[in-house]
Amino acid sequence: MYRYDDFDRALIRQRAAQYREQLERWRSGQLSDDDFRPLRLQNGWYVQRHAPMLRVAVPYGEISARQLRALARIARDYDQPEPTRFAAAQEAQARLEPPSRLRYGYAHFTTRQNVQFNWIALEDSADVLDALAAVDMHGVQTSGNCIRNITSDAYAGIAVDEVADPRPFCELIRQWSTLHPEFAYLPRKFKIAVSGSEEDRAATGWHDLGLTLVRDPRAGSGDDALGFRVAVGGGMGRTPMIAPVLAPFVPWQHILSYLEAVLRTYNRWGRRDNLYKARIKVLVKSEGARFAEEVEAEFRAIVEQDGAPHTISPEALARMRLAFAPPAGLHERKAQPLPEPRPEEAAAFERWKARNVHPHRWPHWRAVHLNFKRPGLAPGDATAEQLDAAADLAERFSASEARITHEQNLLLPWVQEHDLLELWRAARALGLATPTIGLLTDLIACPGGDYCALANARSLPLAEALLQRWQDVDELEAIGALDLHISGCINSCGHHHSGHIGVLGVDKDGQEWYQITLGGSDGSRLSGPAGPGRVLGPSFAASEVPDAIEALIETYLDHRKPGEAFIDTVRRLGLEPFRAAADTARRSQRQAEAA
Repeated sequence: MYRYDDFDRALIRQRAAQYREQLERWRSGQLSDDDFRPLRLQNGWYVQRHAPMLRVAVPYGEISARQLRALARIARDYDQPEPTRFAAAQEAQARLEPPSRLRYGYAHFTTRQNVQFNWIALEDSADVLDALAAVDMHGVQTSGNCIRNITSDAYAGIAVDEVADPRPFCELIRQWSTLHPEFAYLPRKFKIAVSGSEEDRAATGWHDLGLTLVRDPRAGSGDDALGFRVAVGGGMGRTPMIAPVLAPFVPWQHILSYLEAVLRTYNRWGRRDNLYKARIKVLVKSEGARFAEEVEAEFRAIVEQDGAPHTISPEALARMRLAFAPPAGLHERKAQPLPEPRPEEAAAFERWKARNVHPHRWPHWRAVHLNFKRPGLAPGDATAEQLDAAADLAERFSASEARITHEQNLLLPWVQEHDLLELWRAARALGLATPTIGLLTDLIACPGGDYCALANARSLPLAEALLQRWQDVDELEAIGALDLHISGCINSCGHHHSGHIGVLGVDKDGQEWYQITLGGSDGSRLSGPAGPGRVLGPSFAASEVPDAIEALIETYLDHRKPGEAFIDTVRRLGLEPFRAAADTARRSQRQAEAA
């Protein structure tokens, strides 16, 4: 994985020092709250419903064991709420139905491969940024109308279907975009995803700008044929859209110039008078071919008139690829005999291998998921102890490297096949080996109304209810692959639009209600072409949602063809039988409550 050089470290530490000075000025009264707000946001510090929230950037999801340990220290030492404020928050949540269980001392993995903390006091924020900088981490550009954290496929560099490793390009884009003065105040936030594989596991179509590495067979072989398919104008929120392809092939040498052309056009033309129409997706839809023509003209001007100052040289790409070289000696390591599990372990071990272990581009190696979806903790939450334990596993089994996945889990990308049994035993002892990756309970959920000031409803009590209801792994396997995504508001941090089953929290006269959608897709091979789900019908009360989801699943089981996945049955049958089943479940519950 990429290691920061002296320039990177100096930049991040200088930024942390600048923030410390800004914080002291705010605390002394020299900066008003309004003046301090953009300064803290530029470093990832929000003020949420009960306390500050810090978002830490994890570029393209790659994280080292050393960094995991630093996050554990921050969770343990700083993610500690002021007692009076926490007690008041707990009391307020306890009055809701179902009640929430607020927690502290943990980190939260997000759907955009970042990490968040929910209880760090602003008075400690400069110390926390220093602690992050000491391990080459920061919160720069995790907020604001700028280029956000660059995301990618969690299997980047190891996928069997990979055209080329996207991580060197992700890092080049990160370096180019960090503190870019021209794009620090865009009309709205801007999210980029990069994929290097035939299958889209980075949800590129749902991003403001999605890049996919492709080969042009007419351009020769090797890097000469390598380039990017560029899609622009995707996004969730109030108006979900899939990004249309703006350029089918941009040579890799010029990808930064093309990105600059897109962003310059957006910066000039994007709406700044209406927050809800400021995203680039609205501009792309409204301008159509005119937008594409303007980007192409800007790109040609950059390349032909300005001298293409951001052209990537073969030497620069070669240096960057060295930063992502596999672990030393990988090619020389030979297959070793696989240990045999004890008889009483065999069935559970094989099930875990089938569900949580992924193929690898190199023989005798595997990628292994650590499952952070379990009753009692919110999806994607990791306690300080679990973060330390994950760091230990990464050091012992994965060349000290892990990846934060789009689905809010951790992936160990460099596990030797003969270590799988020992890793499974260690992960199972930590509660991180539940064999449900890709199944119903591997659900996505944002922090929702328990923490977020923007949310209309809570996500976490609903996620907990579903995790408690479906604990039988045999039943989950019988249901099969199913993406369930929960968002607490229309901002869609839980990616409900792309769920096979999506749940959106809405507000009705101060009460929490939930809208259910069916048939959404993130663009992966299982899900098919990316697209938003369709609304099932009227919204459900919180207590009605688990029964409604169970009715949807039972309808699928009753009507599916042999080997047919949930998403395919929904597309074949349409919404009507599922709508009828959910409505019946709703009526039955209301009649039971009335009785």
